[in-house]
Amino acid sequence: MNGSIAAGFPFEATSLSERAYFIIRERILRGELRLGAALSRRKLAAELGMSLVPVSEALQRLEGEGLIESKPRVGTRVYMPTAQDIRERYVVREALESQSARLFSEKASTRERSELCRMAEHIDALFNRRLSAQDDSEFLYQVQNYHFQLHMRIAECTGCRPLIKLIEQTHVLVFNWVWDLAAKRPSLPPRFHRELVDVLVSTDPEASDKAMRRHIRHGLDGIIRALEPTLDATAN
Repeated sequence: MNGSIAAGFPFEATSLSERAYFIIRERILRGELRLGAALSRRKLAAELGMSLVPVSEALQRLEGEGLIESKPRVGTRVYMPTAQDIRERYVVREALESQSARLFSEKASTRERSELCRMAEHIDALFNRRLSAQDDSEFLYQVQNYHFQLHMRIAECTGCRPLIKLIEQTHVLVFNWVWDLAAKRPSLPPRFHRELVDVLVSTDPEASDKAMRRHIRHGLDGIIRALEPTLDATAN
């Protein structure tokens, strides 16, 4: 897999605007720039040692992806969703990833099923360590990266290129992480991902579809409740 959905620098940036894009994006994904944080083009340009042009181009790209927003009387800031926005993004993620799970169950090879089991064991171990590492931003970022890899690997094993592209381009996993990080979601069940994968490798498409839907919906209401003070405080 290409890893571009999560990595700060998946490849050598070919322009200043691309470099600015990945730096700002990584800060958002690390939680350094939180929901609703104001973004000054001049300040960012000074910090990055660039002119306003590449920074403006980077912010325009991030706005097109929905990670930042520009509003009258508010200016440019990290995207601040409403509770409805969050629920709607989860609807999109559920639709895409439940189909991914269904197709994985039908098409994945024996080797791919074994690989996913190993990945699930590893991500559960990482998530179980996450509570004791809440202040370790580098570790949390690596958990995020590996979590993306797991879900993207499920999609890749379907062999359906348009589906893989949609999951990557709609940023359903990116938004899920940003909100999860902002809400400081409590620990997950100890075998949360292994239990999902156990169903996916069982070659039952219907059961796989349902298991992925339960997996995605888990804790959604809690995330929204945890974010409500932030959403209300910065609502325009």
